[in-house]
Amino acid sequence: MVLCQQLGLFSEALVAIDGSKFKAVNNRDRNFTSAKLQRRMEEIESSINRYLSALDTADRQEPAVAQVKAERLHDKIATLKTKLQELKEIEVQLNETPDKQISLTDPDARSMKTRGTGVVGYNVQAAVDAKHHLIVTHEVTNNGVDRDQLSSMAKQAREAMGVEELSAVADRGYFKGEEILACHDAGITVFVPKTLTSGATAAGRFGKGDFIYDAAKNEYRCPAGQSLIWRYSSVEKGLKLHRYWSSHCQGCALKEHCTPSSERRVSRWEHEAVLEAMQSRLDQALEMMRIRRQTVEHPFGTLKSWMGATHFLTKTLDRVSTEMSLHVLAYNLKLVLSVLGSGALMAAMKA
Repeated sequence: MVLCQQLGLFSEALVAIDGSKFKAVNNRDRNFTSAKLQRRMEEIESSINRYLSALDTADRQEPAVAQVKAERLHDKIATLKTKLQELKEIEVQLNETPDKQISLTDPDARSMKTRGTGVVGYNVQAAVDAKHHLIVTHEVTNNGVDRDQLSSMAKQAREAMGVEELSAVADRGYFKGEEILACHDAGITVFVPKTLTSGATAAGRFGKGDFIYDAAKNEYRCPAGQSLIWRYSSVEKGLKLHRYWSSHCQGCALKEHCTPSSERRVSRWEHEAVLEAMQSRLDQALEMMRIRRQTVEHPFGTLKSWMGATHFLTKTLDRVSTEMSLHVLAYNLKLVLSVLGSGALMAAMKA
C-alpha cells in the first residue's frame, strides 16, 4: 500500500466497501445452530419410531424372514440412538457458546445467510479503490452481518491510503445510524442508502419520509399540513429518541392513509440530521451506487474464481486471515502490473 501511495494510485480518495461470504473447510452438516440441532434430533427420533413400528410388523411375519429383518432394524435403531446421543453431547457444547452456534471441523466458521441456500464460512470485508480497483484494506470476520463494519473499514482504508479526506460508498446492508455517525465524527464522508423497513409503507400508508421536519420549530409537518409537535424523549437500545405527534389526527380526512392508531407518532433520533445530510448527498450523487457496483463486486468475483469451489483451504480465523491476505496481495500485484507494466513496477520497487 505504501508503494501504491508513492505511485499516486489513490488520487481519488474514494473507496467502495462491501462484504462477501467465503466457504470454510466445514461441511454444512457439521455446523449446528439451536434450530438446526433440534430439527436434526426430531428427524432421528421420528426415524427411530418408524423403525420400531417396522420391527413390530416384522415380528408378525414368518420366523426366518422376521429374524433377518429384525436384526437389520435393530442395527439401524442402534446407529440412530448413537447419533442421537452424539447430538445431545453437541447440544451441551452449543449452549456454552456465546452465539449459540458450533462448527465441528473449523471451530471459527459460522453459518451465514446468502442469496442462495446459505454458507458455512467467513464474511470477508473489503474496501476497494474506485480509480484502479485495488483492494486497499480487507478483514476476515465470522460475523455474517455487515451493519457493524462500516466505520471500521472506512477508517482502515483512510489509514492505508494515507489521506486526510476520504469518501466511502456501501450498499444498504451497511446502513446503521451509529456507524454512519462514527464516520461523520471521524471526518469520513459516506454514501449508504437507507434500508426500506417501514411497515406503514408496506401496508400502503404514508411512510416517515412523507413527514417533513422543520428544524427551526423542532416539529414535523404531515401530508395533511398539520404540525406534529415534540412530546417527550426516551432511550431505547442506547439511542435517544424524540417522539412527535399531532392532536388533530382523529378528524383528519387522510387518517386511513396514515395510521390505524388514534394518532400517528413519529420518532426522531438525536443525530437524525447526520442521516438526513447523507441522504441529501446521495440524492445529488446518484452515480455513487453504480460506482459501488462496478468497483467492489469484481474483485470478490475474481478472488473466488482463483480460489475454486472450496474457497478457503485452512482452518480457524487466524489462518484463514493469513490465507486471504496472500490472495489479496496476489490480486493487487497483478492489478498494479497491468496498470504500470512490469518495467515501471520493478523500477518503483528498486527506488
